[in-house]
Amino acid sequence: MALTKAILALENGLTIEGEAIGAIGAESTGELVFNTAMTGYQEVLTDPSYTGQIVTFTYPHIGNYGVNEEDVESGRIQAAGLVVHELSPMVSNYRANRSLQSYLEESGVAGIQGVDTRMIVRVLRSEGAMRSIIAHGDNLDARELVERAKALPSMNGRDLTPLVTTSAPYTWQGAHDAEWDYSPENSSSGSRKHVVAVDFGVKKNILRRLYHHGCDVTVVPATASASEILAYNPDGVFLSNGPGDPAAVTTAIQTVRELLGKKPIFGICLGHQILSLAVGASTYKMKFGHRGANHPVQNLRTGKIEITSQNHGFAVDPATLPSNAVMTHVNLNDQTCAGIALSDVPAFAVQYHPEASPGPHDSDYLFADFLALM
Repeated sequence: MALTKAILALENGLTIEGEAIGAIGAESTGELVFNTAMTGYQEVLTDPSYTGQIVTFTYPHIGNYGVNEEDVESGRIQAAGLVVHELSPMVSNYRANRSLQSYLEESGVAGIQGVDTRMIVRVLRSEGAMRSIIAHGDNLDARELVERAKALPSMNGRDLTPLVTTSAPYTWQGAHDAEWDYSPENSSSGSRKHVVAVDFGVKKNILRRLYHHGCDVTVVPATASASEILAYNPDGVFLSNGPGDPAAVTTAIQTVRELLGKKPIFGICLGHQILSLAVGASTYKMKFGHRGANHPVQNLRTGKIEITSQNHGFAVDPATLPSNAVMTHVNLNDQTCAGIALSDVPAFAVQYHPEASPGPHDSDYLFADFLALM
């Protein structure tokens, strides 16, 4: 089988040649980022927080256990493109029903393999996440691709939640999720709580963990107003993960501001940033972000270290937190803010993914904390 040439072009002028994978002949554009997880490529690619981004996996061999219908975090591939050292031509797992290559083809997502991902990651670590293009073909103009990459919109100032949020409220049907329950001994035995989850690009496993911990969940669009949320008379409000610049999600920031003190609030990732912005803190774009299933975080209240799953390119500036907001968790790789709690109202949030998927289960206790807060 003849291989199709591919080029990865970055806005800094770097062009890298490789082999086309995924939807041959398609083109992918977006912010080039890297993920350090060794497994979980299906969950990563279907995570709505990766909207507008091309993902480079640092682990060299991707696709070996294939793809199945269950291990998805949304209804489709959300990442704009894929960069790997080698896409496995073989699939070996009893749960797999197709290859990652066929999944990319069906989704119309272009990728590139046969490239030095270690070099790419070093470039991103030194120069920062960059706008990029993956193009397939034998007569590609590398210089033109670089110029087109430079013209792509920056992630700064972009509200991408309209691309991933639900169009209408719905109730999460979690009763069928028993097979996902990795800690049945920690499930709630008391009366169930009703939680309204604001969908900025929510992952399915977050909804599974909320249900497992004793919550019946109503999911509402990112544009839901405070009055619309309170009309459900929930026991608590959950703020989900999602893509883009948190400061650009202005409607949600105002909504959360109006909800403070009226219902207990728990936020994850983008939800953490939106809660922080609602109380007057600032956020900033990180150089290359945190993406992987192996990031150490310290709980400043207990002193314990958690190995966490993360995916974010923006962070909260702890120097801007108001007096009623306490930093509760810190990322040990770079000392960035990884969690806050408010002292005057029942609300807290973390900058990582306690639901994992992929990743370790060290932080699952946060769902129980939310239940206790309610």
